[in-house]
Amino acid sequence: MLAVENLCFSAIDSLAADRLVVYSGRAERLIKPVLDAFQAKSGVQIDLLSSGSTELVNRLQAEGPRTSADVFITNEVGALERARELKLLAPLDPSMIDGKIPSEFRASDNSWIGLSGRVWLVVYNTSLIKPGDIQSMFDLADPRWKGKIAIPNAGSEYLQAGVSVIQATYGDQRTQQFLEGLKANAGTHVYGKSSQIVEAVAKGEAAAGIVNHYYIYRHLDAQPKAPIAPLITDQQEGGMGAILNAAGVGIVAKSRHKTSANRLIEFLESPEGQKMFADQNKEYPLNPDVPADPALPARRSFRAATVPLIKLGELREPTMALIERVGLR
Repeated sequence: MLAVENLCFSAIDSLAADRLVVYSGRAERLIKPVLDAFQAKSGVQIDLLSSGSTELVNRLQAEGPRTSADVFITNEVGALERARELKLLAPLDPSMIDGKIPSEFRASDNSWIGLSGRVWLVVYNTSLIKPGDIQSMFDLADPRWKGKIAIPNAGSEYLQAGVSVIQATYGDQRTQQFLEGLKANAGTHVYGKSSQIVEAVAKGEAAAGIVNHYYIYRHLDAQPKAPIAPLITDQQEGGMGAILNAAGVGIVAKSRHKTSANRLIEFLESPEGQKMFADQNKEYPLNPDVPADPALPARRSFRAATVPLIKLGELREPTMALIERVGLR
């Protein structure tokens, strides 16, 4: 797999149809094994560019019709919805995805679909906290946890998406109070990577943190005796439910290789591709015919927030304004 940044536009334009340029907002280690499997199976060469999802939306917008990109993969659907609003994506053929990915994980016009689900939850140190101590995300803003909470930094797309769900559910005032409490309680425990949050909690440097579920299970795979566990919050009566998001994919509107791009998406949503998300990444497959890793809480065992994922794009700017107003770094 080649790094696309080493290719000039004129060279890319001359690539044969059996080559695809993929812009990925997912970390390379999480998506590359699946793309490698497609490359080996199909013979289609993948040229991968990895960056932040928001940065890639901006790049696609700036490149316009000159873009080399064929496929856009993100770590959460807010960026895909933003790309759809900017008309950067081409609608998929409904017949290709009907019956494979549920409608709640698809754009209204099928210009993007979800690939794998993740729950934004609390990781806690089992030596420092009892599960009953934290029932809601809002509990983390309680002064009792001052100096004991690890959080993502303001640039985290997971934080932005999670805050959007809270904001849509409870409004600006309560969300701002929540963020102010998180900021006060985290102190210097603010991290650029979710794996660093899990590590801090495992070492007892923080009692709890907020991460996507799969970071916990990957850590436990490597260190089975680590004193950490997941806690799915907001399941009490009247609670908003767990914050469920998804990685997703769309075909770039100006792609010159849409046939091969469709083949890639068909692979990603197939049982084979979905099983790789489950087995290698500890994510929830969105194809209902593919089971999740048995180590994960069964999807039917918890209630998710009801905010439609398609609203994450609409809420992105208000969320960023609120995070900036609070002064999260």
